Amino acid sequence: MESRIMPMPKNTYFQMLFENRHVADRKFAIECAEGSDEAEIFLYDTIVSDKDEAEWWGGVDPETFVNAVRGIDAKNIHLRINSPGGSVFAARTMEQALREHKATVTVHIDGLAASAASFLAMVGDEIIIGEGAMMMIHKAWTVSWGNADDLLAEATLLEKLDGTLAKTYAKRAGGDESTFADYMRNETWFTAEEAVTAGLADTIYDAEPAPKKEDNTQNAICPSWQCNAFLNAVNRPDKVSDVQDFVSDEHRDRQMQRLNVLTCCALAVN
Repeated sequence: MESRIMPMPKNTYFQMLFENRHVADRKFAIECAEGSDEAEIFLYDTIVSDKDEAEWWGGVDPETFVNAVRGIDAKNIHLRINSPGGSVFAARTMEQALREHKATVTVHIDGLAASAASFLAMVGDEIIIGEGAMMMIHKAWTVSWGNADDLLAEATLLEKLDGTLAKTYAKRAGGDESTFADYMRNETWFTAEEAVTAGLADTIYDAEPAPKKEDNTQNAICPSWQCNAFLNAVNRPDKVSDVQDFVSDEHRDRQMQRLNVLTCCALAVN
């Protein structure tokens, strides 16, 4: 079998990471005053699979998040979210760390809880969404290549992932899994009011601005995310350029080299 250069496949996950690589005011931090029973986790960033991706694209990896959560000794954790989401399994790992913690978890959706960040929010014993904030849920993504059996196996895995996600939303919201499966299929964006109505959030913040901190430092600023990778994004342009336009020529060449190496290895094994 002859080796050849393969076209770079569309990968909306990496498109999302690339578009947000240089977004200002990204933040992941744990803040807890000495002797306080209250701790705040600021997840104002993307969710990435591992430390290598975090180093290249930015974002929060599960190992860093879990270690930070395990270091919290407080009765109440306030998870503050403004994130376009990211890796499903990374977010699942973060979710489990919070579920296993002794603290009561209150989730605050300060800006956007999209994709993986939306089901991470379901960990909250209470979910509070800001007036003007949004949530988005959709079906899982992947990129794959291979023969028909390989692609069918990948599709089966995606269906299983979608089933677990619909179950998580339904369990927290109190609805039917089929209802949330339909929301996911249609990539549904929820306003604060719609999120509460659907059961994805409990209450909406008061519209009054938050007071400044006692040390006169400004409150954390929510980054503004680019969401062109999503089909129905509120800030998506009317016309989207070619699916590969989000990468530079240099980055595309590097990705092509890696893909060709993987292809050659696969051919050698076959």
